[in-house]
Amino acid sequence: MGVLLLVRHGQASFGADDYDVLSPTGWEQGRTLGRWLAEHGPVPASVVHGGMRRHRESWEAIAEGAHWPADGEAVQEDADWAEFDHLAVLARYAELTGAVVPHDADRRTFQAHFEQATAHWTGASEGVYPESWTTFATRAARALHAAAERPGPTLVLTSGGVIAALAASLVLPAAADLGPTWSRFNTVVVNSAVTRVIVGPTGARLLTFNEHPHLPRELVTYR
Repeated sequence: MGVLLLVRHGQASFGADDYDVLSPTGWEQGRTLGRWLAEHGPVPASVVHGGMRRHRESWEAIAEGAHWPADGEAVQEDADWAEFDHLAVLARYAELTGAVVPHDADRRTFQAHFEQATAHWTGASEGVYPESWTTFATRAARALHAAAERPGPTLVLTSGGVIAALAASLVLPAAADLGPTWSRFNTVVVNSAVTRVIVGPTGARLLTFNEHPHLPRELVTYR
């Protein structure tokens, strides 16, 4: 039986010109998780990170905190672990509905608009958005299957939306409409939190979701 540790990246740079960069808080979240894993385990036999910069930097921060090598044959990049393009979703939602988030929106205002836009996205038909919800969820499932084939325990650095999609599909595997369940998972995933999936003869099962005991209160962030 294999174990996958799905880790949401550290806090990215909300409001900056390049969102896909860890903030100072994001770097510290990663280092803190690395120290925790080095002390409490498990030590990963293999590591997979998505192709986004925040995924790679999160792994580098974890490796720094744990005093593990950040590269080598055990570390692999897999683009299927990338987050959905939230900017494309917001832009297409604005085209379809006329609803535009203000440029100076605070985090609370942005989050409310984001949830409205993604609810529309998860309920839309194929072809309405550049990457449909179904295509995204299928990509996440493909990434999970590929990671499960690697020597375990396997540490995966990815994004909250991907983790939420997998958690929803593992909890409600027969559900036709996972969008609302995905949204509930997605809104509470903490930066650098760990979600554990076990993989055995009967397939993948969700063991834990959104663990973050390694984080002191001041390092708990959701965006």
